[in-house]
Amino acid sequence: MNRRSFLMTTGKTAAVTAAAASLATRLQAADAAAPGTRIRHSVCKWCYGSIPLDDLCVAGKEFGLQSVELLMPSDFPTLEKHGMTCAIVSFPSATTPSGEKVGRIEKAFNRVEHHDTLVEAYEAHLKASAKVGAKQVICFSGNREGMSDEEGLENCATGLKRLVPLAEKLGITLVMELLNSKVNHKDYQCDHTAWGVELCKRVGSANFKLLYDIYHMQIMEGDVIATIRANHGFISHYHTGGVPGRNEIDDTQELYYPAIMRAIADTGYQGFVGQEFVPKREDKIASLKQGVEICSI
Repeated sequence: MNRRSFLMTTGKTAAVTAAAASLATRLQAADAAAPGTRIRHSVCKWCYGSIPLDDLCVAGKEFGLQSVELLMPSDFPTLEKHGMTCAIVSFPSATTPSGEKVGRIEKAFNRVEHHDTLVEAYEAHLKASAKVGAKQVICFSGNREGMSDEEGLENCATGLKRLVPLAEKLGITLVMELLNSKVNHKDYQCDHTAWGVELCKRVGSANFKLLYDIYHMQIMEGDVIATIRANHGFISHYHTGGVPGRNEIDDTQELYYPAIMRAIADTGYQGFVGQEFVPKREDKIASLKQGVEICSI
């Protein structure tokens, strides 16, 4: 039984039946569903690059979005104008004395030679983020480039421990994203939940946790709901995305997001879930609205 068939057989309310009948009515239902959901909704701005931030805020707020994320502290005045927040701030980047640009996905904390530059960049970035009221800032491991997982763990822990005292003082959580190294980010080191959890244990601070990207971890290891239940104490943010393809999270892909959202909510999670799929349809806002509806449980 697919999602549409299931919804049509429940018969609990006319709204649910109508929601299964057509895309248009499903999207309308999101207006009512989102405010009462157990999930707090966010969206990653980069997926909607052609839509101005002001317009995205106005449209998203109508169907339950409370956050637009992976922005910089300088974007907060625009968010505040619309009564929105930023669930997780994007990363800073800087250039090492040897000319390497670090902070991005490929070049980050798993290299000791990057630490001085990264610490300087992140210290300034954490302070700027705290000043505008941000609570989370993203970070990355970097690519392996032949490095063992054990050495990567030690190096990341060493660098992050230099930042944790400031993060604790500012009330900000540094959040390392779990990404797949099979399809999108070849050779990325923080590509399994177990590795990320071990890093959290070595850093040893409640102000360092993981971003569990459902799309990426379905590709790398599957078993999404059981993994979330077992490791939710180390996770402070979630991202969505349709598998395969990283597109809409509806019945065109293999994951059933309502069940995943229920599992997240059942852990007592109080943070945001960020929609991070890249819409294939021409009406990108309609796809985003549908994603919010699907995740409103």
